[in-house]
Amino acid sequence: MEQLLSMGFSRDLASKALAATSNLSADAAADWILSQAPSSSSPSSPSTSTSTTPHSQSTLSRFFSSHSHSQPHPSSSHSPSPSSSSKRPIPSETTPTPNKQPHLAPLSERMRPATLDSILGQDHLLGPNSLLRSPSDKFFPSIILWGPPGSGKTSLARALASSLPSKPRLVPLSAVSSTVRDLRDAIDTARRARLTRATVLFIDEMHRFSRVQQDALLPAVEDGSVALLAATTENPSFHLSTPLLSRCKVLTLKPLSPEHVKSLLLRAASDRDRGLCLTTGGTDVSVSDEAVDFLSVNCDGDARVALNALEVAASLAAKSASESSDGGTISVTLDHIKEAMQCKHLAYDRAGEEHYNLISALHKSMRGSDADASIYWLARMLEAGEQPLYIARRLVRFASEDIGLVDPTALNQAVACYQACHFLGMPECDVCLAQCVAYLALAPKSVAVYRALKEAKRAVNESLGGNEGVPLHLRNAPTKLMDQLGYGKGYLYPPDHADCSGQTYLPPSLLGRKFLDWPPDGKTQ
Repeated sequence: MEQLLSMGFSRDLASKALAATSNLSADAAADWILSQAPSSSSPSSPSTSTSTTPHSQSTLSRFFSSHSHSQPHPSSSHSPSPSSSSKRPIPSETTPTPNKQPHLAPLSERMRPATLDSILGQDHLLGPNSLLRSPSDKFFPSIILWGPPGSGKTSLARALASSLPSKPRLVPLSAVSSTVRDLRDAIDTARRARLTRATVLFIDEMHRFSRVQQDALLPAVEDGSVALLAATTENPSFHLSTPLLSRCKVLTLKPLSPEHVKSLLLRAASDRDRGLCLTTGGTDVSVSDEAVDFLSVNCDGDARVALNALEVAASLAAKSASESSDGGTISVTLDHIKEAMQCKHLAYDRAGEEHYNLISALHKSMRGSDADASIYWLARMLEAGEQPLYIARRLVRFASEDIGLVDPTALNQAVACYQACHFLGMPECDVCLAQCVAYLALAPKSVAVYRALKEAKRAVNESLGGNEGVPLHLRNAPTKLMDQLGYGKGYLYPPDHADCSGQTYLPPSLLGRKFLDWPPDGKTQ
């Protein structure tokens, strides 16, 4: 605030700018002011340059250039030269007018917590003696924050950087739009300033970086030129390189509980500087208890979803109040929240971790003979958009792996289900999948074949008979030479010999080795 006042902005305008930029920095607030209405919102200065500066130069440098170039040289005339007047920009529809209302940042951005104490739901990371609460003056480790959307990764990173005793320079980058050149420029700047000030490089959506971009970080993280602070929603084991993971500490964030989401919603409703009253033009907003409870439960622990839905609901309530000419406080009801939510968001990614989590839950529920849980997980996958043929292929595998010989018709059921899904497609094939899932879940279980194959593979890989020649009596003799060499000699053809119990079929080193334990002894195999 003091920096903006020293630049000549009014206190009211400075307050609005800080609220619109979520108190990010004085530079960001000044940029916001200068981008709104150059002729009326800039500090008092001669009217010779500010009003003629093109709107595309809406950065803080325009503020300083307006002071350095607006003062006329003593030897120059106050009237503009023909050349300068000819270069004035032609007004366009995109040029803002002084009467235009500023565009507010989303409620989730305005309510972003600025300190570690105001962050909710991550007590396992922010305990009194935790790593994040006890940073060193001389050293700060590189950290990767892994958690679901809306759990507070970016807020935690910003609050953590501002709380460090050394007051490092925070350089934010987004992996969605940044390039290797951007990384190298940031690292070069950090190395030049290393002797006077440390640099924390914050990279959002870290999983979006390619392997080449991740490798570009390795030298700087290794020698401490920058402390890496990255945020990702994807499993680092799948999306980040092993060399980078070995140089960083991975911290896992949890989805917010309904109680924590409820606290955030009530905070947004009561905050007059950053909350819902800005959305409604300064009018107080009240949110019913049932609306808060519904939203806190149905946002799946995503604070961003909850806050943005609350803001949309407040806008709907404000519109309804204006149409009915009701004054006073605007009331947000459960109907407004349901209209704002539209439908529940299902967290699922066919190429990410949640894909494997759900298919694992389905497989293990069927293995545990819980038909209800199996059908639930199947519905979760189908509603999230999973391909039915992928699920059907997994059911075919399950029929042999977990049921096997105890019910051979299970494989027939699974193959028929795959063919039905191929013929029908979605949505008609969903009941075919449900029938097969229920059958496999209720069928008796046996892993005897699965274990037998696993044990045989282990014997082969351990070279116990893996490279041993096939016994001569088991070999075929299609040529005279092979017959002379003894191929097939001594083989007893079972249809012609009632007693072949003395004939062996394994290599000599594995004679007597048992792989398949069948028939079962009455227990699940």
